[in-house]
Amino acid sequence: MTAGTTAARIVDAHHHVWDLSVRDQDWTAGDGLAPLRRDFTLSDLEPQVRAVDVTATVLVQTIAVPEETPELLALAAGSELVAGVVGWTDLTSPGVADALAGLRAGAGGTHLVGVRHQVQEESDPGWLLRPDVHRGLAAVADAGLAYDLLVRPHQLVAAVAAARSLPRLTFVLDHLAKPFIAGAELQPWAREIRALAALPNTVCKLSGMVTEADWNSWTVADLAPYADTVLDAFGPDRVMFGSDWPVCLLAADYAEVVETARSLTAGLTPAEQREIFAGTATRAYGLVI
Repeated sequence: MTAGTTAARIVDAHHHVWDLSVRDQDWTAGDGLAPLRRDFTLSDLEPQVRAVDVTATVLVQTIAVPEETPELLALAAGSELVAGVVGWTDLTSPGVADALAGLRAGAGGTHLVGVRHQVQEESDPGWLLRPDVHRGLAAVADAGLAYDLLVRPHQLVAAVAAARSLPRLTFVLDHLAKPFIAGAELQPWAREIRALAALPNTVCKLSGMVTEADWNSWTVADLAPYADTVLDAFGPDRVMFGSDWPVCLLAADYAEVVETARSLTAGLTPAEQREIFAGTATRAYGLVI
């Protein structure tokens, strides 16, 4: 492929905000996470995205509580930047369809584009295959929403089975399933990534890599084998850029994350880069931008 440059328009398909006076982010209490123990708002993010030509974003949930998603939707309704929200609902509840309808009926409800659950924190590696979860995922599909997969490598087998069982639901893999980049481990992660990518209802976010690498000494070369695997397996038209701000700040600032993604995709054609930096996210989430 010939080298090219990215188009001016960039969609950041994965970032967060939170206000600790409204709700604690207890997951930030771990070792080394002190930089995240403060408020992060859209006002903090906006000058950073504008500086690197990001024109639209997808705001993603962080806490598995029902109150957070309406708050994120309301933020999106008042923002010219946020084009979509990936929220949370209890997938194990028999009332998933009603919960999603309620979210859509509220302030900013038209911005709801997907649902996510912190599967990475579930002790059961087959959580995604539980009958009640399958029922909830089917309700997400019926609502015309996407489902973000937040899993670790050992949970990819179940993710593949879940995606195969629901071909009408788009599964969006977050953060490449968090491979152990700091340890330079490619297998069995790469094998399972290819199994997931073989299913046409799956896409992958080129996101979260810097925080899976050594925070203090990572290089683009460290990330390249993982990005190359995903790009080869899914193809550029099923890969989307995401910053994972503010979590990325543990290892890189916003501009560095964007520049790293540009470096990792520099060998692609301009058309392929446009897919990664805007096209894939727009299609997968049905964004209006």
